[in-house]
Amino acid sequence: VWIFGYGSLVWRPGFEFTSSKVGFIRGYSRRFWQGDTFHRGSERMPGRVVTLLEDCGACTWGVAYEVRGEQIAASLQYLNMREGVLGGYDTKLVKFHPQEKDGEEPILALVYIATPQNPSYLGPASEEDIAAQIIVSSGCAGHNIEYLLRLADFMRYFCPQAEDKHLFSIEEALISILPCLYYTEDSLEET
Repeated sequence: VWIFGYGSLVWRPGFEFTSSKVGFIRGYSRRFWQGDTFHRGSERMPGRVVTLLEDCGACTWGVAYEVRGEQIAASLQYLNMREGVLGGYDTKLVKFHPQEKDGEEPILALVYIATPQNPSYLGPASEEDIAAQIIVSSGCAGHNIEYLLRLADFMRYFCPQAEDKHLFSIEEALISILPCLYYTEDSLEET
């Protein structure tokens, strides 16, 4: 079984796997439209994590993990809790295209997608509003800023040829807001 990750699974799968490949799926765009009140946020301050939006002209880059034998049941149980119960995601089968062509055919992979029917679904917002929400959100897996920056780093280092304007626009918005958080009355008086 192959499992496709396009959010935190690209750097922290949390389950044992036999092999992994960087690549993409077609027909979906990655969007920070899913709320998170557990891993990267709280009930009071939901974080924003990614989901996929059907988009026939787009592709989303990530990592596919191959699980075999006893790994299958353990990884699916783990992911159904992490992504399904706690995250509100549904599962679909998609065609994964490995980055390394080597004559490989696309691989069928399982992917977790949050839909607008999900109670934690937040939907669209401006990049600036999403960045502002990410800055103030933190959950049991860490700060929401870490989630955004790790995802941007993954794209930059493993898929430099790929475009993800939504992701990088939010990163830019976050960086433009962040210096403001470090100014205090004391630091302003010193300048």
